[in-house]
Amino acid sequence: MWTAENRVRYDRSRLRYPSDLTDEEWALIAPLIPPAKRGGNKRTVNLREIVNGLMYILSTGCQWRAIPKDLPPRSTLHDYLDLLNWNGTLDRIHHALYVECRELAEREASPTVAIIDSQSVKSAEKGGLTTRMVTMRARRSKARSGTFSSIRKAS
Repeated sequence: MWTAENRVRYDRSRLRYPSDLTDEEWALIAPLIPPAKRGGNKRTVNLREIVNGLMYILSTGCQWRAIPKDLPPRSTLHDYLDLLNWNGTLDRIHHALYVECRELAEREASPTVAIIDSQSVKSAEKGGLTTRMVTMRARRSKARSGTFSSIRKAS
């Protein structure tokens, strides 16, 4: 509910972009990002700016080539997106934020009940992808079999 307290908490007018992370948000996910690999060159990018750039892309849906100039280059953002996805960091961040949101709502960390809506059940009854694929295979097999022919044999 939009109370005076919540409005202050979710106010993003002081940030450069509404998608930028606040200090509290960054404090939650910073420990989940792995350190740079040993050896080689030192990491020269600011990880918070990388995450801000990725959040900008995800929240605005902009094209990679339309990323604002004050964010890291698109090649750097894309490489970090691939890396964070490959090493499971994005999954860990999602899980940590999910648990935090549930706890703030005074719920258990993992849900105990699942609901299947009637629309899902109806589409399954009509025959989803699996049923359609089976019937398509059956039609093909009839047409290709030696016993079925649309041409009558002369006796």
